[in-house]
Amino acid sequence: MMLSPRARDRLIGLASPAALVLLWEALARFGWIDQRFFPAPSSIAVAFVQLSRSGELWDNLSASLARLGWGYLLGGVPALLLGLAMGLYRPVRAIVDPLVAATYPVPKSAILPLVLLVFGLGETSKVVMVALGVFYPMIINTTAGVLEIDKIYLDVGKNFGAGGWQTFTTIALPGAAPLIMAGVKLGVGMGLILIAIAEMIGAQNGIGYMIWNAWQLMTVDTMFVGLIAIALLGFAFSWLLDEIERRIVPWRAQG
Repeated sequence: MMLSPRARDRLIGLASPAALVLLWEALARFGWIDQRFFPAPSSIAVAFVQLSRSGELWDNLSASLARLGWGYLLGGVPALLLGLAMGLYRPVRAIVDPLVAATYPVPKSAILPLVLLVFGLGETSKVVMVALGVFYPMIINTTAGVLEIDKIYLDVGKNFGAGGWQTFTTIALPGAAPLIMAGVKLGVGMGLILIAIAEMIGAQNGIGYMIWNAWQLMTVDTMFVGLIAIALLGFAFSWLLDEIERRIVPWRAQG
């Protein structure tokens, strides 16, 4: 039975991490790596089950996901609207683009102390960190996507009397959709990175807090559970966004 290219790609995508886990287990079992720092995957799996049954993993995971969701809305929606405006209107681009270019290279983790100083140690600082991480990939990719739209489509819209909102929704948004989706994916990855960093300082729950607390207690198995949980979240979000992209940008999925 011949597999479709899509099914074959998915099978390879599952086989490669499985092979890595088996290699890791073998290296640990034969003593070729120090299990004090790199415990065997089977030991990590036991810790995963224990943390799941106690509810500790799910409590921390739900806290991180809530912060990630609010941060994504706070950073992604303004970035999408502003990116569309920058791509369509040269004056807006002239005003905002230098600000984005100047602030984008600043490491977002480096401004965590400032964010904590301004917003405190509560939930707001964590949400703001995610929003900052999401904002830049979204606005840069959205602007680039609109600028790549053939000018003839914008001219046709003007000739048919399309207003600003119609131009946004019927020309700019669909035309820039492929690059917008790329920005969404980059934003998710950056959001996961920053929420873990933010939760390591001044948080009492979340995956980042769980990892940091495990390091302090030298419970390495728990630390790896947190790291693997973040990796699984990244994989799940990537898969979900790929499926969404296939539906809303079918011409790109066929390419």
